[in-house]
Amino acid sequence: MARDKGRDNPGRNRKPKVLRREVYVFTEGEVTEPEFVTFVTDNGTRAEPGREIVCTVENLSAPSKRRKPLPLVDEAIDKWADVERAAKKAKLKPGDWNWPQVWCLFDRDQHEDIPTAFARARRAKLHVAYSHPCFELWRLLHYKNSTSSFGGVCDTAADRLRQQPDFPQTYGPTIQSVSKEQAKRVMPKQLRGKYAKARQYAKALPEHTGPDQSRWDPYTDVWRFVEDGLDVVDY
Repeated sequence: MARDKGRDNPGRNRKPKVLRREVYVFTEGEVTEPEFVTFVTDNGTRAEPGREIVCTVENLSAPSKRRKPLPLVDEAIDKWADVERAAKKAKLKPGDWNWPQVWCLFDRDQHEDIPTAFARARRAKLHVAYSHPCFELWRLLHYKNSTSSFGGVCDTAADRLRQQPDFPQTYGPTIQSVSKEQAKRVMPKQLRGKYAKARQYAKALPEHTGPDQSRWDPYTDVWRFVEDGLDVVDY
């Protein structure tokens, strides 16, 4: 039998098609959340290694006034209109794994428009990862369980995070304490190998089902973004 030639056997070198999902993220924080996203996308253990996630933080250069929940959601809605249009043109369908996603990551802090931001995001079919009082709660859960109320004060959660054993040393082996500003930086040692514990603690927080998310103290579902958005099950 004659040996097949490459041009006569087009399937010989054909690589299997890789599913690709585009994920667009809008973050309230200018430093912490984008660095967290970068760490997870670069170091996370994927649920399906044969699938590809392309994640972009969309508002890296946005001014502070556009990073509050309501304007942040409005920016995300505009982005989603373009993304959805392109997805439909590419013959993708809602429910497909590679259907694109737009996520908003924001906190309670002292914002008064939280329920409105949630309602607008829900109507627009955006995804939201929310933390009360702030994203520092999610970071703190990588170190310890914390089910008591913070009284809506982010500084309390941030202070507890900075006081955790070995936390300052993640910024350098000889560092004994870090400022609030320095602690905004996310160091790999603060996260690596701790996801399962943080997820467990987050899911064990008091259940909140009321319509006013500004009262959900404490609360964080950042793990949903990690798993549902970035297809990551560990880091």
